[in-house]
Amino acid sequence: MSETSAFDVIVLGAGAAGMMCAATAGARGLRVLLIDHAPEPGRKILISGGGRCNFTNLHTGPDRYLSANPHFAKSALGRYTPEDFLALVGQHGIAWHEKTLGQLFCDGSARQIVAMLVAECDAARVKMLLGHPVAEVDHADGAFRVKVDGRDWSAPSLVLATGGPSIPKLGATGFAYDVARRFGLSIVQPRPALVPLTLGGEDALFQSLSGVSAQVEVSCKKTQFREAALFTHRGLSGPAMLQISSYWQHRDPLSVNFLPEIEPEWLLRQKQAQPRTTARRSLAAALPARLAEVLSERLSLEGDLGNIPDKALRAAQARLTAWIFTPNGTEGFAKAEVTAGGIATKDLSSRTMMASRVPGLHAIGEAVDVTGWLGGYNFQWAWASGWAAGQALTAA
Repeated sequence: MSETSAFDVIVLGAGAAGMMCAATAGARGLRVLLIDHAPEPGRKILISGGGRCNFTNLHTGPDRYLSANPHFAKSALGRYTPEDFLALVGQHGIAWHEKTLGQLFCDGSARQIVAMLVAECDAARVKMLLGHPVAEVDHADGAFRVKVDGRDWSAPSLVLATGGPSIPKLGATGFAYDVARRFGLSIVQPRPALVPLTLGGEDALFQSLSGVSAQVEVSCKKTQFREAALFTHRGLSGPAMLQISSYWQHRDPLSVNFLPEIEPEWLLRQKQAQPRTTARRSLAAALPARLAEVLSERLSLEGDLGNIPDKALRAAQARLTAWIFTPNGTEGFAKAEVTAGGIATKDLSSRTMMASRVPGLHAIGEAVDVTGWLGGYNFQWAWASGWAAGQALTAA
């Protein structure tokens, strides 16, 4: 048997999902070829979590994911959980810690997670072909053929794990969508997610606050998050804004509560207790000084609280708890942590990740229309979907 026909499965993409799938399938005795155009595996893993890789979240559940089919992720997430991945991390002696909101990080470096996945692939006898872009993919006579550097590799199963176009400087492209379309699969329009929002018009005045961060509650339609927001020279970022960006559509207004921990009519009570203090000083007790200054100016709260009518203070607090921003866009795929949209779940089995109309073709990870919240959820989807496909693949 020639090397060209010696594989049961070809996995395209040596990222989180691709390596997980390859290692899982290989451990079951399948002959696996893992191909990536990048010279090293897991490039996106390496930059995640500030270099420490927020590799999962203890609060993982289907409600933390966006998809045209909100039920699609249930099967894979239910069968491969954060505890399962933690067990793997423990087997490799990787120390970790929990930050806020169930987010788990390596104590050391994200390189430990990449090394773990590479070690799992090595143990499963996965052949890696790195630094070689795929020139062509086709299917005939029950086998998928992948052309790399003028050479053909074939297998009865093909897994698309090349992610989406977010962070193109790492080599990210829409390659998975092109292959999916070639085989008749539908694509949900890809868009940047977990991405900073840009401001224009009157909102652009807030750009003077670049670098200022505050705990807020931000809402878009029926979705809200309470985390830190960061003003930038272009608009809004920080965890709260990255979270809401995945739900934001062009021209949607955002409502920001700058005082999520403050009781109603707080300014009136401040007036009664300290009538000679200024509104700016009162706000500075609850907010960063520069933000308090800009907000008090925009609200025209001048002079001592004792000289400001109660009606004006009530109106000011109402606006401070529902300040409307209308972003004019996002910073695009270049700054997006992930891609929303992708290969439509209606064309895939939620249990095996295989295309219903193309036997042997699977899609996993970010390439699929399943997008998690910020905080390790997208990695957990990569592990779970990769594991699900790896368990379902069969030998030739």
